[in-house]
Amino acid sequence: MKEKSETNLPIESVSSNFIRNIIDEDNRTGKWSGRVETRFPPEPNGYLHIGHAKSICLNFGIAHDYGGVCHLRFDDTNPEKEAQEYVDSICDSVSWLGFDWSKHLYYSSDYFVQLYEFAEYLINQGKAYVEGLTAEEIREMRGTLTSPGKNSPYRDRPIAENLDLFQRMKAGEFPDGKYVLRAKIDMASPNINMRDPVIYRIRHVHHQRTGNQWCIYPMYDYTHCISDALETITHSLCTLEFEDHRPLYDWVLDQLVDKVPCHPQQIEFARLNLTYTVMSKRKLIELVDSKLVDGWDDPRLSTLAGVRRRGFTPRAIRLFADRIGISKADSWIDISILEDCLREDLNESAPRRIAILKPLKLIIDNYPEDQQEDCFAPNHPQKPEWEKRTIPFSKTLYIERDDFMEVPTKGYFRLSPGAEVRLRYAFIVKCVQVDKNAQGEIEAIHCTYDPDTKSGTPGSESRKVKGNIHWLSAKHAQAAEIRLYDRLFSDPYPDSGDKDYKTSLNPDSKAIITAYVEQSLRDAQPEQSYQFERNGYFIADRIDMKPGKPVFNRAVTLRDSWGKVAGA
Repeated sequence: MKEKSETNLPIESVSSNFIRNIIDEDNRTGKWSGRVETRFPPEPNGYLHIGHAKSICLNFGIAHDYGGVCHLRFDDTNPEKEAQEYVDSICDSVSWLGFDWSKHLYYSSDYFVQLYEFAEYLINQGKAYVEGLTAEEIREMRGTLTSPGKNSPYRDRPIAENLDLFQRMKAGEFPDGKYVLRAKIDMASPNINMRDPVIYRIRHVHHQRTGNQWCIYPMYDYTHCISDALETITHSLCTLEFEDHRPLYDWVLDQLVDKVPCHPQQIEFARLNLTYTVMSKRKLIELVDSKLVDGWDDPRLSTLAGVRRRGFTPRAIRLFADRIGISKADSWIDISILEDCLREDLNESAPRRIAILKPLKLIIDNYPEDQQEDCFAPNHPQKPEWEKRTIPFSKTLYIERDDFMEVPTKGYFRLSPGAEVRLRYAFIVKCVQVDKNAQGEIEAIHCTYDPDTKSGTPGSESRKVKGNIHWLSAKHAQAAEIRLYDRLFSDPYPDSGDKDYKTSLNPDSKAIITAYVEQSLRDAQPEQSYQFERNGYFIADRIDMKPGKPVFNRAVTLRDSWGKVAGA
């Protein structure tokens, strides 16, 4: 993978957290000889979402800050649901966020041989047995949170018989579901995960990497800890739902203490719960498959492919991950925090441009028909070194329809009959006439301009007006497709409780309009971000942007327009 630029390096955390405290203590005591090795282990059965970004930033960020390494490892043990498309998208998302796994790209399937050999070892040690009960019977005998499970009638099979059956499972002699291999632990354990969990099952399914070499596949809880150990991971960072699985993680490695190079420490942290989103992989798949959204990279989705296409930047997401911090307690994070991180990043990095989203024609009656002139606007008001751009001015302009009101309300300082405003970067104009069609709809407004008030010329500021609106020359403006995206759900907690999350879909989450933009945006580069003055931050669509046919997505408004609703 190509080397990342400095701007793509992880944001150094400015605050401590309990995981860093653990690592600091390990380094102080020499537990791992100062070594820090983490991993990010996604299953390739879907696209990553913003919740995964928190884990990515944590694992790669900690490795970076402590001078260690982070592995990208695919948990590809369930070939029925996995695909190369997902592998590619995950690699692309992690790389886009600015992280580099270098040579440390692994797959659980890399260890299928060792995993099988360790399973045989557990059988020989009397620590695993082949189960003949059905999946339903196993569930029935597993017990509940308040009552112990019951031993399987096959729990005490002779070792030789277990070994023979397991080898025949591997040889493909049995159909799916006929047998499973279970760890032999404690059916009376208060932790249900320790009640003889299944560690292998039969699946006659083609695997994307190993083909038809295997027809038995290991379970995640068995595979994950061994993969960590084989890769000499020091700190295995997981979300809180795996806390109850940690005793099993430790039990497996304790049985293999002489077989694996180390025993990593599993540490759990709170997952990301973000308002106005769903991050269940099952629900994301349902949204995509039901065509309620426009694919995995729909800009309204919480997938990383979606937020990238929406216009979120890697730096904004890394800033968000650092800002919300790491804790042991589950809590909800308001999506406005993520949006503010994007505003903060783009306010610094996005060039300014003018776009007219709801055009209304403005004709300057006393401006010569065949004349035009250049006006000049800063590419960034706080960065003079970015210099200025040229905006042509002519007799007929477009302004925003909202910048004219025929009967102005109190406190309205934009254009109205008889009122004056400054056309930003240009002249002061006065409305003298309104053109309407047969239905009484306003089609154009007529103004006169004061030629002595051009912005930037001597004496131009001597006349003061309260209103200041933006504009584009009609004969120079470039038509563009603008996609106005909003939050996918109108409910901050769309799938909480017994709700059907689909009933909370926001019908106004997407609108497509034809607008006008500065002519220079005709050939904007895909994924280039801009602030469209007074309208928000927009990005040239990475897929549909074509030379001469610009397409822009609204990433975020200039201010949080949901604030009052969210706080109601």
